[in-house]
Amino acid sequence: MSERSARIKNVSGLLHLDSSHSGDSVSRRLSSLFARTWQERHDGAEYRYRDLAADPVPLITPAYCALGRRVERHGYVSPAKVPSLVESAAEEREWALTLPLVEELLAADTVLVGGPMYNFSVSASLKAWIDRVTFPGAYADPDSGESLLRGTRVVVVTARGGAYGPGTPREGFDFQEPYLRTYFTNLGVAEKDLALVHAEMTLAGLVPDLAHLQPVADRSLAAARAAVTELAERA
Repeated sequence: MSERSARIKNVSGLLHLDSSHSGDSVSRRLSSLFARTWQERHDGAEYRYRDLAADPVPLITPAYCALGRRVERHGYVSPAKVPSLVESAAEEREWALTLPLVEELLAADTVLVGGPMYNFSVSASLKAWIDRVTFPGAYADPDSGESLLRGTRVVVVTARGGAYGPGTPREGFDFQEPYLRTYFTNLGVAEKDLALVHAEMTLAGLVPDLAHLQPVADRSLAAARAAVTELAERA
C-alpha cells in the first residue's frame, strides 16, 4: 500500500459546518477553500457538510435538559444507553434530534467550522449546534472516561468586520476565539489539534469610514487564505 493510500485509509472524514447568514460570506469562502483543498488531498474520503444557517439545528428545550440531567445522575452513560433513560415523547424527540449530530461529530477525523463574528462572539446558528451536540457523556469513553475526541482535528475559520488582534483597540472585545478555544478543548480536543484562522476588517469595502483600511483587509484575507490552504494540505 502506498503512503498516500495508507494516509487516506486512516482518515475517517471531514465534517464541514458553515454558520454565516450573509449572502457574501468571507467565512464561507474560506471554509470552502479548506474543504476543496482537503478533498483534493483525500480523494474518496468521507465528506459531510452541514449549513447551520440554511438548515438550523433546533434550539434545545426543557425536555433536552431534563434528559441530560437524568443522564448525569447516572454518572454519564454512552449514547447507546440513553434511550433506556427517556421518559416522555418530548425527550424521545430531543434525543432523535441530538444523536445524529453527536454521531456525525464522533465520526469525523477533522471538523471544519466556518464562523463569522457576530456581536463579538459566535452566531446563533453555531451556538444552537454547540448547545445540542454537547450532550452529557456523549464524548467520554465509558471504560476510561477519556474524551473520544482526543485526536480529532478542529479548524475554525472566521470573518470579522473589524480588527481584534493583539495591540488593536478592540483586542479585549474578542469573545469569539476564547470561547471556541475553551469549548473545543474542554470537549477533549487537544490544543495542538485546534487551529483558528481569522480574516479581519472585512467591512472595509462596505463601510465608508473604514475604506482607508482596505489594504489591511486585503492583507488579512490573503494571510487567511494561505493559512487555510496550508492547514488543509497538512491534514
